[in-house]
Amino acid sequence: MSQPTSNSDLKRTLETSRETNVDDEISQPPQPNNYLFLTIFSCFCPAYPINIVAFVFSIMALNSYNQGDIEGSRRLGRNALWVSVASIIIGLLMIAIYCTVHFTTHIV
Repeated sequence: MSQPTSNSDLKRTLETSRETNVDDEISQPPQPNNYLFLTIFSCFCPAYPINIVAFVFSIMALNSYNQGDIEGSRRLGRNALWVSVASIIIGLLMIAIYCTVHFTTHIV
């Protein structure tokens, strides 16, 4: 009769296998900010062509990170941030101008 395998043999086999050894994997640097939530928020402002461009930059930053281009992802994320901030500022200005014109004109 064959002798049953001991638990220590199984542990040693599992510890040395490639699938369970996470130290061999190449660690990927942390993902740069792509500001997806900010760009989605900026889509609610009435500066439509600008906020869509910010959203596209954010998605491109995410895709660039997934392809392994960390520097490109960082650059596109920074562009998404600045374009979405500009979109929010322009949208707030448009709302302010609309409210000013609406409430200051008197219909006789």
